[in-house]
Amino acid sequence: MTTDTRIIMVDTETTNDIDCPICYDVGYQIFDLNGEVFCERSFVNADVFLDEELMSTAFFADKIPSYWEDIKNGTRELKTWFNIKKQVADDCIRYGVTVACAHNAAFDNRALNTTQRYITTSKYRYFLPYGIEWWDTLKMARQTLSNNENYSQFCYDNDYITKNGRLRYTAEIIYRWLSGKHDFEEKHTGLEDVKIEKEIFHFCLNENPEINGKLWED
Repeated sequence: MTTDTRIIMVDTETTNDIDCPICYDVGYQIFDLNGEVFCERSFVNADVFLDEELMSTAFFADKIPSYWEDIKNGTRELKTWFNIKKQVADDCIRYGVTVACAHNAAFDNRALNTTQRYITTSKYRYFLPYGIEWWDTLKMARQTLSNNENYSQFCYDNDYITKNGRLRYTAEIIYRWLSGKHDFEEKHTGLEDVKIEKEIFHFCLNENPEINGKLWED
């Protein structure tokens, strides 16, 4: 990355199942390496959100009433998938975005593309504009924190350990450590989660400016 790189940090909330996730919530911010935010948006996908059968399997279906409140008060926009995709493409072009990023980016990339194929019956298969490279803050965090004694001790002290005895690297746990807010709970809503994932991104990049966060190698 260079100092003029523009990044779109994306988070999705989905329904259906983990292997074939379909988005009902897409949140994002566009920012640069200095942390300046050029754009942020929070969209609810009308094509899915208004489908009661699909939403019955949403991972956080209990939040549906709060989404309606946010739509009514204007903090989220209810739009068709076509219009969400168009707005994302317009924003990426306007701000010169070359990198997309998410925590566990493989999932968000799969969710966006799966939704694109579901809505268009595979007429159009990819959500982001061509040429944008995916980075993954989960990969970055593992590189940065696996040998960090303070983070390791924090995880052991709080039992943030996998069944195999490895450190956990969820966005929620990492942000608890970064912020010192040990009772912090991830919202599991797109834009709100983007904001903490951006903090993880900047922390990792500041720790190692040469870090390789690419989801896929060239």
